[in-house]
Amino acid sequence: MPRRAKIPAINDEPELYRALGLDFIPPELRENCGEFEAADHGKLPRLIELENLRGTFHCHTTASDGHNSLEEMVAAAQELGLEYIGIADHSRSSVQAHGLDAARLKVQRTQIRQMQRTLKNIRVFSGVECDILRDGSLDFDDEILAQLDFVVASIHSTFNLSEAEMTKRVIRAISNPLVTMLAHPTGRLLLKREGYAIDIPAVIEAAAETGTWIELNAAPKRLDLDWRWWPLAKEKGARCVSNPDAHRTARLQDLWFGIGAARKGWLTKQDVVNGADRSRTKGKAGVMECWSSGVMTPSNPTQHSTTPLLHRLSLRQKHRQTFAGATGLDEFRHR
Repeated sequence: MPRRAKIPAINDEPELYRALGLDFIPPELRENCGEFEAADHGKLPRLIELENLRGTFHCHTTASDGHNSLEEMVAAAQELGLEYIGIADHSRSSVQAHGLDAARLKVQRTQIRQMQRTLKNIRVFSGVECDILRDGSLDFDDEILAQLDFVVASIHSTFNLSEAEMTKRVIRAISNPLVTMLAHPTGRLLLKREGYAIDIPAVIEAAAETGTWIELNAAPKRLDLDWRWWPLAKEKGARCVSNPDAHRTARLQDLWFGIGAARKGWLTKQDVVNGADRSRTKGKAGVMECWSSGVMTPSNPTQHSTTPLLHRLSLRQKHRQTFAGATGLDEFRHR
């Protein structure tokens, strides 16, 4: 009779995988989506970790519908050890959220600039969560948006468009060279509201082409964009930005959920904009210098023409020459 192979002692999961000749598969990847094949060939990615996060954007204050002041949100970010935080209160069309008009946005921008002079070890970026209107235009004119450090574009109304109309709406918005990122791309609220009809692959393609970051909204009720889409986004060269959409200080800790979803989507710290090292952000001035420096480099850069990116850069520089003040992200990116 053939001798039976001796069963090795197994004390933990890594030992079990080694006994099977596989690399250890992190629990988040165990969805039968190619992880066994990758483990067999030593091709599993080194997934992003919570400690890789340097900072975050898309945070609210009492200026719109937040529950904590600007000062309190910044202090909470410091307590978490973040190197930067982006304030993005709602724009004027979000009347239900007490959205800011141009005058109030200017006041907040000034407050942030003044506060920054007193702060050490953290950078505060001045932005806005700008509503995408029904036709894909933005809630503020370019003249106003150009004065900010970053712009979060998102949909908060008119969810009942057809898939083609909604897709066209979003792509028009993110094609604006002043839009930095697209927030909660499907608008879903888990266990409460289905996402609106939208062609996510087409949006991913447009985001990769225009250099617009796609948000992984870390709020547990959203987790949007869903983890299933991130392998495609990575393949196409679209970049992830993990944001808590925090409306109170405690919700900054929702970043943990975002990291879990990013890991489930096979993302590494190089795939997540706010997980990248600041030392990699040196480059040309303007919204696209992170691209040239590697922070925003697509996974497959040869897949996409650089013409739209250069167009976005030239437009951003044009606005910067005309409207002074929007120096935050540019200065940060080549520190």
